[in-house]
Amino acid sequence: MTERELLGEYKLVLGMEIHLHLKTKTKMFCRDSADIYEAEPNTHVCPVCLGLPGALPVPNKDAVRMTQLLGLAVKSSLNKDSRFDRKHYFYPDLPKGYQISQYKQPLCVGGFLKLDSGTTIEIERIHLEEDTAKSFHELGNTLIDFNKSDMPLAEIVTGPSFRNIADAVEFSKKIQDIARYLGISDVDMEKGQMRLEANISIRTAEMEEKGILPSYKVEIKNINSFRFMEKAVRAEIVRQKKLLDKGEAPVQENRGFDENSGKTVSQREKEEAHDYRYFPEPDIPPMHFDENYVADIKSSLTELPDERKARLVDEMGLNKQVAAFLSSGTNINIYEKFADLTDNKHDPVKIGNLLMNRKELWSMEVSDIESIIKTSEDKITDEDSIKSVVEKVLADNPDAVEAVKAGKTATFEFLVGQVMRETSGKADSTIARKLITDLIGR
Repeated sequence: MTERELLGEYKLVLGMEIHLHLKTKTKMFCRDSADIYEAEPNTHVCPVCLGLPGALPVPNKDAVRMTQLLGLAVKSSLNKDSRFDRKHYFYPDLPKGYQISQYKQPLCVGGFLKLDSGTTIEIERIHLEEDTAKSFHELGNTLIDFNKSDMPLAEIVTGPSFRNIADAVEFSKKIQDIARYLGISDVDMEKGQMRLEANISIRTAEMEEKGILPSYKVEIKNINSFRFMEKAVRAEIVRQKKLLDKGEAPVQENRGFDENSGKTVSQREKEEAHDYRYFPEPDIPPMHFDENYVADIKSSLTELPDERKARLVDEMGLNKQVAAFLSSGTNINIYEKFADLTDNKHDPVKIGNLLMNRKELWSMEVSDIESIIKTSEDKITDEDSIKSVVEKVLADNPDAVEAVKAGKTATFEFLVGQVMRETSGKADSTIARKLITDLIGR
């Protein structure tokens, strides 16, 4: 069923919150190693991330800088004055009883990202916080691994800007690519390095026309793949539509997506900001960033995915499909080979097509790829040139020709080999085979 059919007379209102584990050497407020992904449970912990009395947090400067770099990449304004806040809420996986986050003065404010369709998605803020521990529920018991507690977490928050699921998925993928380009996160969703949360509500066409937002929103928490996000939003649309059709208002709450049932499940009522009782973090002084600091961050901003794609099309003549392939965040290493080869005066269109279509080249060194290119460039593909060689080989080997006519396949390969020998291996073998077949068949 299409999304339009799924909604019926209703219109989707969708906002996104995207969480990224930042690629720092240590955690957010302590000096434990942030290399937690293959570690044994509860081996990367200390008094700070365990919330022990008297332990004081010290912000990770690299995490602050990475968040600001991400903000600049999506055209956010950097707050010259920023601070951390305490977010009071009972998290069973945060032993302090509160989370250090940002509220009134986040690092980055505003910003936007353009989709391929030209639609502009407004960004409200990007703030920095600490992650919680990881809970495991087994046989009625809950086990907690505190390795993930206090990992630096950048959160990108949009407004209710999306009107369809495809745009939300594309936006999330673009954020993932930007993070890879900037080198601030590996954004491996299977490891929880990138998590998606979708705020969903639906409204009537009349409300949309008047710009009226629904009085509720339902947040689907901790989605770990783009495919599951699409499934979760579709499932939630179905649930909310049934309630509204019965004249019932959906409850504002947090829900999870059950992959097995294909439905969303209630977790807890969704809080408003005042429910968290934010106040400035007393153990961390406010941060001030001067013009020189901001200029230094701006100078480290690299070419971004959409900029690279446009340059490859406009300046280097690649078609959009090849440009998109080379600009993907997962293909940064392949693009580097492309850049090296074109710097060595190879034709960018030919190199782009070659790299996209021949997977075996992706793991090769540039020098090895150049050898393949040279062989390819030396190859004889002119049919008339190859035909004269084939005619000579057939005239010199009449017995072999008769054997081929009698159906001996091995002898056919002998004739192909003779053509390749005569051309020092430069003849296009596909063309040679076709010509031998045609000429013997006469």
